Amino acid sequence: MREVADGVFEVGLGYVNAHFVVVDDGVVLVDSGLPGRSAKVEQALREARRKLGDVHTILLTHRHPDHVGNAADLRRRSSARVVAHAADAPAITGAKTVPAKGLMRVLALFVKPPEPVPVDETLEADGPLPVPGFRAVHTPGHTAGHVSYLLDRAGGVLFVGDAAGGSRGGTVRRSPRMMTADTTAADASVARLAGLDFEVAVFGHGRAITGGAAGRFREFTPR
Repeated sequence: MREVADGVFEVGLGYVNAHFVVVDDGVVLVDSGLPGRSAKVEQALREARRKLGDVHTILLTHRHPDHVGNAADLRRRSSARVVAHAADAPAITGAKTVPAKGLMRVLALFVKPPEPVPVDETLEADGPLPVPGFRAVHTPGHTAGHVSYLLDRAGGVLFVGDAAGGSRGGTVRRSPRMMTADTTAADASVARLAGLDFEVAVFGHGRAITGGAAGRFREFTPR
């Protein structure tokens, strides 16, 4: 675990990252990692002198198992509300089965499917969340309901999810095309993020950019 901005912590859970933010009234968790890793999330909270019961909101960027894997267990034990986009919510709750394609089929051979979890609040538009300081930005492409979250802190902290990835040297890369539902929409979403103002960007996969992050997105975006 490491603190990438004031009160913003990154937790490595295998090849995927989850993040949590200490706020005035508790903790907000962004994504939950691979199934079976709740104990690591709980340990990271303890290292930050917080506890699982402090988590009152779980923001999900999208429906893939490596991001929603522990959401059901963490919600059950913390009573946190789960927030996700309406387009991905049926897959997250188990109301709809989405066949795995490409690399997701390979991943399914090694990772048990996540437990379905109720979605307490569905997003359908960009804008402020009930959690003060957070704004939702719909970034479809990787999945239809992919959402990135922008936190008004430290010059702006962008939780990119899998809309893009972070590479060594502080550069931005596309998410793997074989795991992206609509590559044209995904490229448009990255371009849209490049138009926002933020200093820090954290990713589901790859290294965080802790300064001048919006500029790195603009450098990446095709002109």
